[in-house]
Amino acid sequence: MKHARLDEVIARSRFDAVLFDLDGVITDTASIHATCWKEMFDKFLNHRRQSGQSTFRPFDIAADYKKHVDGKLRYDGVESFLTSRGIRLPYGHPEDPPGYDTVTGLGNMKDALFKASVESGGVVIYEDSIAVIKHLRSHRFKIGVVSASKNCKKVLQTAQIEELFDIRVDGNVADRLKLPGKPAPDTFLKAAAMLGVEPRRAVVVEDAVAGVKAGRAGGFGLVIGVDHQADPEKLREHGADIVLKGLGELLQ
Repeated sequence: MKHARLDEVIARSRFDAVLFDLDGVITDTASIHATCWKEMFDKFLNHRRQSGQSTFRPFDIAADYKKHVDGKLRYDGVESFLTSRGIRLPYGHPEDPPGYDTVTGLGNMKDALFKASVESGGVVIYEDSIAVIKHLRSHRFKIGVVSASKNCKKVLQTAQIEELFDIRVDGNVADRLKLPGKPAPDTFLKAAAMLGVEPRRAVVVEDAVAGVKAGRAGGFGLVIGVDHQADPEKLREHGADIVLKGLGELLQ
């Protein structure tokens, strides 16, 4: 039977909806995000060194990105990393221009770098993930995308896959509704409510620890971890029921 494993893991008799993270699950923009975070934080840290406020220790993608930034709302990621380095800045306002003086200014600097990167290089999608989504849609599953990124809509449009999703809960929606970001389950729970399904009848697909924790905390029926970092146990430890190297494993 074609796609037998997918139909067994995400059985129509058990589930009505599947909620996908964007970066690292549907698109390969996670690598762009990581590079932009490093560029922004290294500029900031070097600025502090030049002004005599601290020594320079660069942002480490392997350690700092996964631990403090990945899967979180942008300003939450800024605060988490700054706290890890013992740095305190005023929070600022979302309208602050990119700069070094506030949390929001740093977050907006990173956002500007990301937008420029997407516009210049386009968006790489995981074709196996798109194949899974199309198969699920053909079997009448409701499909949602739940992302901390405020650029989610732009990324979906650039990749020409926006029409595959019934609803979108992203960083803009979280801000408007005052929803805490992952690892809190609120954005996933909002997506399930928008689709009219109970959490226990929905599947969460995530690549970040924060997202996996959110899916588990929300009482979702199945949490699938996608491991691109060769560290599957970390996702399992935080609540993933199944860990795959890529969603293409479900199509084999």
